[in-house]
Amino acid sequence: MSKRTSPPDLPLRFFRWYCHQDLASSIEGDLIELYAERQQRVGSLRANVRLLWDVMLLFRPGIIRSFQTHSSPNQLSMFKNYFKIGWRNLFKQRSYSIINIGGLTLGMSVSMVIGLWVYDEVTFNTYHKNYDSIARVYRHNTFPSGVETNLFSVAGLGTLLQSEYDTYFKSVVMMRASRDTRVLQRGEKWFGEFGYSMQADGPEMLSLKMIHGTVRGLEDISSIMLSATLADKLFPNEEALNQIVRVDSKWNLKVTGVYEDIPKNSEFANAKYIAPLELYLGTSGLEVWDNYNIFIYAQLNPGQDFETVSKAIKDAMLPHVDERTAATNPELFLLPMKDWHLNSNFENGVQTTSPRMTSVIYLSVIGVFVLLLACINFVNLSTARSERRAKEVGIRKSIGSARKQLVNQFLTESLLVVMLAFILTIPLVQLTLPSFNELTEKNLHLPLGQWQFWLIGIGFIFLTGLLAGSYPAIYLSSFNATQVLKGTFKTGRYSSLPRQVMVIVQFAVSVMLITGTFIIYRQIEFGRDRAVGYDRNGLIAVRLGAQENRGETEVLRSQLISTGVVRDIAESNYPVTSTLGWNDNFQWKSKTDDIEGLSFNTVFVTHSYGNTMGLQFVAGRDFTDDIKSDLSGVIINETAANDLGGEDLIGETLIWDHWGQRMEYTIVGIFKDMVKGSPFAKTDPIMLFMSARSLEFLYVRLNDNVDPRTALPKIEKAFRAVVPDVPFDYSFADQDYDFKFKEEERTGKLAGVFSFFAIFISCLGVLGLVSYVAERRSKEISIRKVLGATIGQVWHMISKDFVLLALISCVVALPLTYSVMSSWLENYYYRTDIPFYLLLWSAVCILVVTLVTVSFQALRAGATNPVNNLRSE
Repeated sequence: MSKRTSPPDLPLRFFRWYCHQDLASSIEGDLIELYAERQQRVGSLRANVRLLWDVMLLFRPGIIRSFQTHSSPNQLSMFKNYFKIGWRNLFKQRSYSIINIGGLTLGMSVSMVIGLWVYDEVTFNTYHKNYDSIARVYRHNTFPSGVETNLFSVAGLGTLLQSEYDTYFKSVVMMRASRDTRVLQRGEKWFGEFGYSMQADGPEMLSLKMIHGTVRGLEDISSIMLSATLADKLFPNEEALNQIVRVDSKWNLKVTGVYEDIPKNSEFANAKYIAPLELYLGTSGLEVWDNYNIFIYAQLNPGQDFETVSKAIKDAMLPHVDERTAATNPELFLLPMKDWHLNSNFENGVQTTSPRMTSVIYLSVIGVFVLLLACINFVNLSTARSERRAKEVGIRKSIGSARKQLVNQFLTESLLVVMLAFILTIPLVQLTLPSFNELTEKNLHLPLGQWQFWLIGIGFIFLTGLLAGSYPAIYLSSFNATQVLKGTFKTGRYSSLPRQVMVIVQFAVSVMLITGTFIIYRQIEFGRDRAVGYDRNGLIAVRLGAQENRGETEVLRSQLISTGVVRDIAESNYPVTSTLGWNDNFQWKSKTDDIEGLSFNTVFVTHSYGNTMGLQFVAGRDFTDDIKSDLSGVIINETAANDLGGEDLIGETLIWDHWGQRMEYTIVGIFKDMVKGSPFAKTDPIMLFMSARSLEFLYVRLNDNVDPRTALPKIEKAFRAVVPDVPFDYSFADQDYDFKFKEEERTGKLAGVFSFFAIFISCLGVLGLVSYVAERRSKEISIRKVLGATIGQVWHMISKDFVLLALISCVVALPLTYSVMSSWLENYYYRTDIPFYLLLWSAVCILVVTLVTVSFQALRAGATNPVNNLRSE
C-alpha cells in the first residue's frame, strides 16, 4: 500500500484565490477526496496532474468570485469626476498647464512628422502590387582589389533567364540601365521628358494603374504609354489613347495606354512615359553578352523565395562570357524590391548600411528622444508640484480611496493632458507638412480619412499618457495620509533625485543632438572643400539627346563661340558628375606589368575636353583636333596612373579588348584626380578616349567675367540654330555637383530643425522647474533680501544647481556622442575628424541656453518685493 501524501499546495491556493467564498469550502473538499482516491488508484504524479486539470476546468463563470475590492456602483461617474478634477486643475495652474501641453504638443508633432517620413521611407515601392515578389538581378565580380557589386547587366543574360529559368520566374523584364530623356512632340508642342524603355511585361509586373488602355500596351514595337500628367500636356481636353506621338523626330508611336502617375515613394516615380525596349535595342540587341547597359527585373513564381532562386541562377553567366570576365567569377543574386531604397549598398561583396538608412535610423532616434523629452517635462513638473496635491491625496485616502483609484485618477489626468496635446498636434502638423515636404521632396499627408490612423492615434495617446503619467501617478498615490493630514509629511532628502536625473537626461540628449548636427555640417563642408579637379564655375551642361538630332560638333562650336560669351565647348557620352561607364580587359602592349582584372571609369569625349572642363594636367596634354592620332589616344587621371604602375606612362600603349575588338591606345596625358562620384568616396580611376562623332552631353565653357544668366539667351539662340529639334535642356555644373551633397544636407537640416525643438522642449521643462523652485523658496529669498542679499546672489542661488546638472550632462553625453558620430563617419572614405573644440563648443552652447532659461525666472524672483511674500508672517 503506497504512502499517502497531501495534495500539492499551489493548485489549491490558486483555487481559493479565484473561487467564490460561498462555494470554496465544499468544492475544495470534493477536490481533496478525488485526489485521495486517484492517488490510491494511479499514483501521486498522475493524481497531481488531474488535480491541476480539475482546478483549471473550474475556472469559469458562476464559480469565479468578484474581484471588485471597493464598492463602485458607477465607474463611468468616477471617470467623469476624474476628468472634471483634471480640467479644473488645468485652469487653476495655467502656466504649468501651458508648459505641459505645449511641450507635449511640440514633442508629439515632431514625432508624428518624423513618423510619417520614416513610414514613407520604409514603405518605399509598396505602391506596386507585386512588391514582395519582385527583385533586381545583381552581380558580384571578384578582382585582386576586392569584390565589386554591380546591377548593370547584359541583354543576353535577361534572354537566358527568360528561356531557361522560367520555372522560377513568372516574368523577367529588361529595362535600359538609365532613364531616357526623349523629345515627345505632338504638332507644334514638344516636351523633353524622363521615361523608361522596357519589355512588354514591365507595366504588368509594376502593376501600373491604367486610366485608358491595358498593361499589355507595349506588345507593339511602335507603341508608347504615357503618364496621366504627360498625356494632359500633350493632349489637353481630349483622350490620348490611339493618338500619335512623335519621339525624337524619328519615331511615330501610337499611344496604347495612359497610366496613373506613380507616387514619389516609388523607384519609378519619374516615369513620364514607357516605351518598348526593342525600339532602341532592336531584336538582335537582346542577345548581346558584352554590353552592360541593361537592368534586369524578375518576378518570382508563387512558392519561390529569393534566396533559393539566387542560388539557382548564381553561375548562369559563366558559360556565356569570355575568359577574362569568367576569371572574375561573376555570381548573380536577387535583391528584393523592399531593399532597393534603403539596403542596396555593398562593400567588398557585403551588404552594408546605406546613407539613406542611416538617416532613417538617426531621425527615428531623434523622434523618440523628442517625445521622451516632452514626457520628462510632464513627469518633472508633476512630481515637483506634489506638495500642492499632498493634502488632496491624504483626504481621499482618509475617506476610503484605494491607491488603485488614486493611480487611475492621476493617469486619467495625464491622459487628458496628452489628449489635448494630440488635438493641438493635428492642425500643427497640417501646417508644417507643406514646408517639410518641400525640404524632403516628398508628398506626405495625414491620413485623417483612414480608421487605421485614428486607431494608431488612440494608441499613441495611451502610450504617451502611460509613459508620462505612470511615475507621477505612482509617486503621488504613495503619500501617507496620516503624515499629510498631521502636517508632518516631507518629500524626503532624495525625493528630487529622480527629477535631477531626468533633467540630466534632457540636457544630455540636447548635447548629443547639437553635437551630431555640428558634425554633420562639418562633414558636408569638408566634402565641399575637397579639390574637385575641374572648374565648375562658368560651365554649362546641355543634354543633346538622340544621335540623329545632335548635328555637327564643329558647326555647333562655331555658332556658340561666335556669340562672344563662349570660350570653348566639348562633348562626352556621360555627365561629368556621373560614374557610369566601367570597363576592364586592358593590358599593356609591351610592358610586362599585369593589369588584367583592373576596372576603369571609361568616358568618350571630343577634343578640347580638358580645356573646356578646366582639367589640371600633371603630364602630357589635352586632346586636339590638329593631331589625328589622338583618336587612338587616351588621357588618364592620377589614380588610374597609380593603378597602371605609376610614373613615365606618357607614350605607353594600352590594348583594350572592347566589344570583341582589340584596340591600341597611346597615353597622351595625365591629369589631377577629378571627383565624379560622391565627394566623400575614394577617387575613381578614369580613362578619357577621344571620339570623332557627336556625343550626348555638351559642355560650354563661358568666357571669364561673363554672367551665366545673361549668356544663356545667346547660347540658346545659337544652339537652336544648329539643333532645332532638341530642347535646350541645360544645367550648371556647380549646381550638378552641389546635388551630390543633397542627402547629407537634408539630414543636417532635419537634424538641426528637430534638435532646435528638442532643446526648446527641454528649456520649457527647465523654465517650469525654475519657476517651481522660485515659488517654493519665495520666503527664503525674501528673508535673504531683507538681510541684504543682492539680485545677483539670488540668481546664483537658484542657477547653480541647474548649471551643475548641465555640466554633468555634458560629461555624460560628449563621450557617447563622439563614439556614435565616429562610427557614422566610418561610412565615408573621405571624412573629417571630430576636434575637441567642437565638443567644447557644444558644451558651451548648452550652458548658455541653460543660463538664459534659468536667468529669466531667477532674476524675476530676485527682483520681487520681499514684503509681498512675508506679509502673512
